[in-house]
Amino acid sequence: MPKTEETVLQNDPSVAENGAPEPKTPGQSQKSKSFCLDDQSPDLIETVNEVSKLSISHEIVVNQDFYVEETILPPNSVEGRFAEAMYNAFWNHLKEQLLSTPPDFTCALELLKDVKETLLSLLLPWQNRLRNEIEEALDTDLLKQEAEHGALDVPHLSNYILNLMALLCAPVRDEAIQKLETIRDPVQLLRGILRVLGLMKMDMVNYTIQSFRPYLQEHSIQYEQAKFQELLDKQPSLLDYTTKWLTKAATDITTLCPSSPDSPSSSCSMACSLPSGAGNNSEPPSPTMVLYQGYLNLLLWDLENVEFPETLLMDRIRLQELAFQLHQLTVLASVLLVARSFSGEVLFRSPEFVDRLKCTTKALTEEFISRPEETMLSVSEQVSQEVHQGLKDMGLTTLSSENTASLLGQLQNITKKENCIRSIVDQWIRFFLKCCLLHGMQESLLHFPGGLILIEKELAELGWKFLNLMHHNQQVFGPYYAEILKHIIHPAQAQETDVEPN
Repeated sequence: MPKTEETVLQNDPSVAENGAPEPKTPGQSQKSKSFCLDDQSPDLIETVNEVSKLSISHEIVVNQDFYVEETILPPNSVEGRFAEAMYNAFWNHLKEQLLSTPPDFTCALELLKDVKETLLSLLLPWQNRLRNEIEEALDTDLLKQEAEHGALDVPHLSNYILNLMALLCAPVRDEAIQKLETIRDPVQLLRGILRVLGLMKMDMVNYTIQSFRPYLQEHSIQYEQAKFQELLDKQPSLLDYTTKWLTKAATDITTLCPSSPDSPSSSCSMACSLPSGAGNNSEPPSPTMVLYQGYLNLLLWDLENVEFPETLLMDRIRLQELAFQLHQLTVLASVLLVARSFSGEVLFRSPEFVDRLKCTTKALTEEFISRPEETMLSVSEQVSQEVHQGLKDMGLTTLSSENTASLLGQLQNITKKENCIRSIVDQWIRFFLKCCLLHGMQESLLHFPGGLILIEKELAELGWKFLNLMHHNQQVFGPYYAEILKHIIHPAQAQETDVEPN
């Protein structure tokens, strides 16, 4: 059945499956005090609902790949086997009802009711004519009467439903509906209809997300502030962990010296241009520098520490992923620097060789955190072979046995946290991220640390993600941070002019 103009928006090709990664569930799985009310509180359910709405809205805004996808349980899992057994039992029961004499349509009528509700949920607000048509054609009371008198025309209903589905579905579901049209077993047909309707409903959700994203992005700051304030009014202790987090950041700022000998100031000098006397113990740090130090500390967060700042709970998993990427880039850059020091600049001027070496190292270091020694043993052997082959292919002198052994040893030493090269690379990366927070990405790239030039693309991508996430967080929670930092940095003045954040 051809699609009409009123379904054009629903059939937007962008709704089709596009290979986007399955979104992570907003929030975090570890038990936390934040967003948790006493079990006896009558506001508990309402609060949970508000947090859920806030989390979904936040996810849509900060995650451009947010995408609802069909959940498929592993077939060999306990959950998968249980679900399959329950589904089969239900459909076998339906088959027995339909084959009985006279046929029992009790379950079938309930399923048709679900089909009707799902079809109605797929309609756009202005599709009133189609809405009335569905209400009439799938009237529950009328279908029940027809069933009682043996006049229920199942093939006619099936064709009508399939035609509607073909009209309302996104193009990606056309093939699935065409397959349904070939099924003659009424039980299998109903089962297939319900499954495809579920996919169509998922498509509608994705279309709605896509449509509302610009609006949410425009109003997300005010929305998240208002929702968080509502939660804070119900639970005044909601900023306790945030206060601890910023207090530690202020302590770090006053105890760390930004001009230490190991600081890569020559590569990223602006990272050390700290305003308001940061790093000078005679002057209190600026609120901005304390906040940025707090942001950087999140990339070193102990996973066992449940006292995660409440204002960043919705981004905890995202920050853990960024921390993992930072750690992996530190190892990658360390490997490349060691390899270059042995093989010379000529080999590393070959983009093909560098890309191949990076690809190999990335693949081998996926499990570095859990198995560092084994990982670096594999990395050292593979990198040594790549360097040897690369030098040979370019007609250059290959490494001697002594230099090869030294290369293997230095690469394997990267597993040690106190390894000099790894420590310096880690500092360079963190100073670059501080540059991004202080001066923005464009200016930071102009002063990119020379020692990290081999991972410039990867580090710039990480920097963009980190900067955008922290910028959004600062826009939403800036007033709360300002109030907390006022009490931390200038406690005497704060007592005199104590005000609530806007």
